[in-house]
Amino acid sequence: MSELIHHFELWLLEYGVWGLIIVSFTESSFFPIPPDVILLPLAFADPDRALLFALYTTIASVLGSLLGWIIGRKLGRPILLKFFSEGLIVKVENLFSNYGPIAILIAGFTPIPYKVFTIFSGVAKVPIRILLLWSLIGRGLRFFLEGIIIFWLGAQAKSFIEENFTLLTIVGGLLIVIIYLVYRFVQKKKQAI
Repeated sequence: MSELIHHFELWLLEYGVWGLIIVSFTESSFFPIPPDVILLPLAFADPDRALLFALYTTIASVLGSLLGWIIGRKLGRPILLKFFSEGLIVKVENLFSNYGPIAILIAGFTPIPYKVFTIFSGVAKVPIRILLLWSLIGRGLRFFLEGIIIFWLGAQAKSFIEENFTLLTIVGGLLIVIIYLVYRFVQKKKQAI
């Protein structure tokens, strides 16, 4: 199976920017291949355009999150009801209503499967503007971080990203959570006063 996926990745890479846009759009809603497998080779081949490739990836991914939201809104609840109780779904929806923006941001930035969060944002009826805002921030941070590293380091970026990028995204995700928790704590303190 992994060999089939690898051949598919190579086929998409042949289409250059269009392959990148297609993968970025579809990965946000249903496709299993992350855009990085197309973004990184394109950016390594042309480091001067790495930031432009990051922009294409971000825009296509954010637009694809809308398709994920629609899938979740139209099909998500009926499918979930086949596997989970109504009560459990409502609990998760309530959690997502309270913490959805931070979940979307973290999923957009880290290696967590982003499509799960875009689809569930539709199930939980997260407002589209919230989905788009936090998707733009999370996906933009992730893909522009890759683009900036490649733009600055050029050929040396490949080994740096292979060795450190997952760790950087996880640490970045944890920092986002800590900042969010501090923000919520400060807000509650202000309300208590």
